[in-house]
Parts: sequence; C-alpha cells; structure tokens
Amino acid sequence: MSYNTKIQIGSRSIAHDQPTYFIADIASNHDGDLARARELIWQSRGAGADAVKFQHFRASEIVSDHGFRQLGAAVGHQAAWPKSVFDTYRKYELNREWTDELMATAREAHLDFLTTPYDLDAVALVAPWAPAFKIGSGDIDWPLLIRRVSAEHKPVLLAAGAADLDDVARAVETVLAENPDLILLQCNTNYTGSLENFRFVNLRVLQTFAKRWPGLLLGLSDHTPGHATVLGAVTLGARVIEKHFTDDNARTGPDHAFAMTQSSWSEMVQRTRELEQALGDGVKRVEENEHETAVVQRRCVRLTRNMPAGEQLSSADLTCLRPAEPGSLSPRHLDELVSRSLVRAMVGGEAIRPEDLASSC
Repeated sequence: MSYNTKIQIGSRSIAHDQPTYFIADIASNHDGDLARARELIWQSRGAGADAVKFQHFRASEIVSDHGFRQLGAAVGHQAAWPKSVFDTYRKYELNREWTDELMATAREAHLDFLTTPYDLDAVALVAPWAPAFKIGSGDIDWPLLIRRVSAEHKPVLLAAGAADLDDVARAVETVLAENPDLILLQCNTNYTGSLENFRFVNLRVLQTFAKRWPGLLLGLSDHTPGHATVLGAVTLGARVIEKHFTDDNARTGPDHAFAMTQSSWSEMVQRTRELEQALGDGVKRVEENEHETAVVQRRCVRLTRNMPAGEQLSSADLTCLRPAEPGSLSPRHLDELVSRSLVRAMVGGEAIRPEDLASSC
C-alpha cells in the first residue's frame, strides 16, 4: 500500500524537509465554557501553534458507566478525578453547537481547526470543514471508526499509544486501504505527568516506524513536562507534534495538570525552531559562517628562515603555523615540499604557495 510523503493540512505542507507542525490540543480544557474555548484558541496562536485541536465526544458514546463501575477503583490519572469516569466525561463534553464558532475563531486566528471524533456522528459533523482528522490511541483497534475517518480522504493523524507493532500495522493498513495521507504518531498514554514516564516514551519507536514504513510521515503526541521528548522526536524525524494546552495547570479538570501553558508552549516552539536550523541538511562542508575561522584556525606551510630563489627546501626550512592564508599550501603537502626549489626569494615566516615552487605541487 502506498502513502504520501508530503501532505497538505490547511496552508501548511507536512513533509520531511518542512518545519515541524505544532498542534495545541485544547481537548477538554475549555471546561464547558465557550468563551474560554475561544480564548484558548487565541492563546495557542500566541504560543506559536499551527493548529488547535478539540475532541468531539459524548460520554454515552465513549465510556460505559456500568463498565467503569464494575472495574472498580479508577486507575492512572483517572484516580484523581473527583467524579466518576462517566460523569467526568459528561461534564467535559464539547458542546457540538459550538463547532461553527470555534472553527471561525480558529480561522480568524490563522490556525487549522482539528478534532478527534470519538463516534461516527462526530465524523459526519466535522467532515465538511475539517482539514484533517486525529484518531486517538484508544481507538487504534476500532477498524469501523478508522475506516469511516479514512474514507473522508483527508489527512489522518493516527496515535499509537498503548499498542504493539502488530496493533499499529493493522491500523496503518486500515487507513492506507482508503487513504494515502497518513501521519503516524508515537505516543505514551500515561497522563499522570510523572517524571518516571520519560522511561516509557520510547522515542526510538520512531526509528522502528521509519524502518517499517520508509518515508511515512511521523510525529509525537506527548504528555511529558518540558521539551526533552519533543526535541528528541524532531531529531529522530517527527514532523508533527501534539501537546495539550491550557492557561493554568492548577485548574480542576482531567487534562490541565499535564498540559502546557502559553509560555512553555512558546519556548517549546522556539527551541524546536532552533533545533531544526541546527540539524541542517547532512552535507558536510565549510559553512558560510566558518570561512573566516577556517583562515585563522587552520595552519599553512611557512618558511623558518629567509631563503634566496633557486634554493632547495629541507624539512628544517618548513613549519606549519596559523593563519592559513588564502592560496597557501596546507600542512598535508608538507612532505611533498622537501627538495623542491623556490622560484623567488622569500623571507622567514612567509606562507608558501604553489606558484612559489619551481614545479607544481
């Protein structure tokens, strides 16, 4: 199955030779307030995001109240939720009547407006305007949703958290059977924010993906603090980064604690742009800003004493010292100069050039 190595999302091209595409995942951090959701869009713009993302879910379509009650005590980050899993999801549902206004706000802010649809009705709702779809890690083994999303023939961002390579391969094949515009995101779905989670991010999975699907566009959906994982992922080839976004980590809500704020988001983007410049193109050369230092730091062959024209050079007459004057002979030619004759008189310390010798070097 083929896949595209350059994908258009809104006005941005996602490709291996393009800058990283940043998605601010506002998710449920709107806290049920439309004005707050709109403000977070504008803050995302100020932080340097390329896109904002929400989540279209209904509690009754994503979780079973009976199932979680039967499961017993909540686990992971859900253990800190003051209400039941079902009630928490219901409280933080995105009001679907906001969709048009949020999309308009994103357009006004010059951001792409993305979402993760968690039910088939949500796919139908956002399909007319969404420039791309995100499929969350929890749905990587739900082929019906993956096929439905992929059939819209818009770019698909597939998160691969809490999955093994077989799970990922099945989902990738499901997408590609319908749609060649796939971006595969490495992800670790432990949202507790614990520093111990760095041990489980496993960025080298990006290399595994690149080997399995050469040229496939890759990314990272991340929930760790700081910038280490993002910078590492970009170094390993990620071209899409998704991080949760809030304005206050102390707010009550399921996603605030591990989200990034405008200041930390801005710093992440800035550090990434610096890294992208530093990574370069892989061609080893004397860089434009090194031409002067190549003169003052390198050595060239110089005379140790005054010598008349016609005299033969001995090893004692030669030394290698900075600077390497333009056109002078490199120390790599030192042994070749012994027994050669000068065509002109030269003074001690003078740099030797090919034209100073009786025959070419």
